[in-house]
Amino acid sequence: MSKKTLVLLIGVLMVGLILGQGSAFAKKDDDDKPLKPVPKAYAGKKMPSGWWTDAKIIAEGKKIFETHKIEYIYKRKKKVAKDGCATCHAINKKKDRPKKRGARDFRVGKRVNRFSESYWFWRIAEGVKKTSMPAWKDELTEEEIWKTIAYEHTWSHGNKPAVHEHAEIEHTVEK
Repeated sequence: MSKKTLVLLIGVLMVGLILGQGSAFAKKDDDDKPLKPVPKAYAGKKMPSGWWTDAKIIAEGKKIFETHKIEYIYKRKKKVAKDGCATCHAINKKKDRPKKRGARDFRVGKRVNRFSESYWFWRIAEGVKKTSMPAWKDELTEEEIWKTIAYEHTWSHGNKPAVHEHAEIEHTVEK
């Protein structure tokens, strides 16, 4: 990272802190709300052993994140996620935030570190109702979902592999 880029990044973070957001990339109200309980069908889902830090798995997850297409219905309009997850979650280089308003920014550790493995898997598999996040369970295998999660997780760790063990992890299961 060049010195100019680093200075710019620090400036953006400082503006976010000054404005009381805690982060230039996070919506404070989203980060403070309790997460929805994980449905029982997903409660036992765990990342396969060693995958959080496996370079080959993460590279495969990156490819899926950037290229896997899906057609889905959102608000009665047929949409195409032409660049896979990157259609909404990739970073808009001009604005330094996710491409679509409301899309999760996986660089924000405070947010990502709250997700249990089963929560994260469930949200990708089933999508998120009343948002433009489609269900991917019919498009991706379980292994492909885990690979994608392993890649996304690196964003909150400076684009480096890291085990997903965080004190902040919230995990509740539907009753």
